[in-house]
Amino acid sequence: MMETEYIKVAFGGSCHWCTEAIFHSLVGVYKVEQGFVAPAEHPEDYSEAVVVYFNPLEITLKTLIEIHLRTHSSTKIHSRRGDYRSAVYTFSAVQEQEALDLLRELQNLFEEKIITKVIPFGAFSLSKEAFLNYYYSDPEKPFCKNYIDPKLKILLHEFSCFTKKEKLQHLK
Repeated sequence: MMETEYIKVAFGGSCHWCTEAIFHSLVGVYKVEQGFVAPAEHPEDYSEAVVVYFNPLEITLKTLIEIHLRTHSSTKIHSRRGDYRSAVYTFSAVQEQEALDLLRELQNLFEEKIITKVIPFGAFSLSKEAFLNYYYSDPEKPFCKNYIDPKLKILLHEFSCFTKKEKLQHLK
C-alpha cells in the first residue's frame, strides 16, 4: 500500500490562533503548525501564520484558499496588516502559479478586490508551546468565543462537507 503524500502550504491573514483552529477543523488536513512565517525575499519580516499539511485527494488547494479568503478580512487593509499579512505562502514555483490562478478565479466570489498575496515561503518560527492548539485546548476562553467561534460557524455554514463534524459539534 502506498503511503499518503501530504502537501504543505502556509496561510496568514488573521490571528494565527484563529487560522490554526480553522484548518485543524478540516478533513484532509493532517497537521497544522502555528507560528510566524517570513517571505523568501525578506526572511526577517515575520507575521502570524500557519503551515498546513493536507491530502489533495481529500481537500484541494482551491478549497483551502477559498476557506482562507472567507474566514479573514481578505479584502481589507487595516492597521494590523503588518502582524496579519494576508497571504498564501507557497513551497514551489508550481504551487505559486496554481495559487495565483486560483486567486484570480476566486475573485469572482467577492465584490471587493482580494488583497491576499501569493508569496514564496521563506522561514518559519513555531509559536511557544503554551499557545499551540490554542482553540481546541480550551474553546471556552473568551477570545475563542468572541473571535474564533464566529469563523468556525462560517465553516459549518458554507463548507460543512469539508469539516470534521466531531470537532465542531459544540457550535450547533
